[in-house]
Amino acid sequence: MAEVLSQSQIDALLAAAMSGTQDLSQQKEEKKYLKYDFRSPRKYTKERLKMLNGVFENYAKVLNTRINALARATCEVEVDTVDEQRYYEFSNALIDGQVVTLAYLDIHGDREDTPVIIVATPSIMVSLIDRLMGGNGDVEEDLPSDYTYTDLDLSLYQNLMTDFVNIMGGSWENYISLRFEYGRIEANPTLVQLIGFEETVIMVSLDIKFSNSSGRLDICLPDAVLSKIFTEINKGNAVMRKEREDHSDDIYTHLRTSELEITAELGRTRLRLQDIYNLNVGDVIDMNKKKDSVVSLRIGGREWFAGYMGTHEKRLAVKIRDVQGELRSEFTLIRDQQQQQQQQQIQAMQELQGLATESEPGELTGPEIVAEPELDEGGSLQRDGE
Repeated sequence: MAEVLSQSQIDALLAAAMSGTQDLSQQKEEKKYLKYDFRSPRKYTKERLKMLNGVFENYAKVLNTRINALARATCEVEVDTVDEQRYYEFSNALIDGQVVTLAYLDIHGDREDTPVIIVATPSIMVSLIDRLMGGNGDVEEDLPSDYTYTDLDLSLYQNLMTDFVNIMGGSWENYISLRFEYGRIEANPTLVQLIGFEETVIMVSLDIKFSNSSGRLDICLPDAVLSKIFTEINKGNAVMRKEREDHSDDIYTHLRTSELEITAELGRTRLRLQDIYNLNVGDVIDMNKKKDSVVSLRIGGREWFAGYMGTHEKRLAVKIRDVQGELRSEFTLIRDQQQQQQQQQIQAMQELQGLATESEPGELTGPEIVAEPELDEGGSLQRDGE
């Protein structure tokens, strides 16, 4: 409900208008919002639209370079809008005599029947054709949208659009390998039923600007084409994840057989440079440690184990006594898990033994539990009475 002014407010407003301090003709600009049709909700999320915007920004850069090479002139190509709408909204804007280009998606040899529709404004196409013929690309400002192309113009138009379509697939290379094939051009699109009127499409508008002309390139991506592309992208992501999982065993195998240098540190001491210079064979360096002191083992410069010095088959060796550092916590966790599993097994065996004791004659009983023979220190079996 509109705000109702009091009489004093009306008098103050009239007085300000008569004195010239306020302009009644000045109106506050209203912020415009797009109407949302709840009967046909949006099919593509903002993330999808953002992804398509990035794809066609790459396409705009490649198209910019291509046009500069063909026309031998500097131009700017930018993405104006990427919007979702119904096909009839795009179809109703087409007029008789307007030329549209049909392109078809090809993924791994599988061609989609539904075409991608590309419409270029006559101003930019006439300017490009004029530059290809050796002109400066000057066009009339009042060039009609239903401009009639000659046969020669249509031939050059077809060559240009073939180049534009062929480079479109490269903009998707960050997500999927695909290509678009040039189909044909239609001089009167209103007589051809290409897509269902209620089908969802994505409209991408590119602005193309020369110093003396400008125009727009509209690309209509049907839902059938985009659904196939996004399905293949999802398949590719799943395959990549599966391949990474499959290669994990191979990677672990290579890591497991790789060699690492283990350094045994007997001790540390400080010497003067003069003492080091005068060292000879047979000299003894005091490490301030006993001969049976603990020796630290380092892997990659980090201390992992602790042990004792000794010999094995007439060679110096270190017998590992303890685990140090981060590896200790990992071993402790594994040991706790093993102990917990053993306790669960013992508890399950006790429950089975209790069921066997309580069972009545004629009933099925659990397996008979036989205690394992004990070993003495020498490794021989111990028997009763022996």
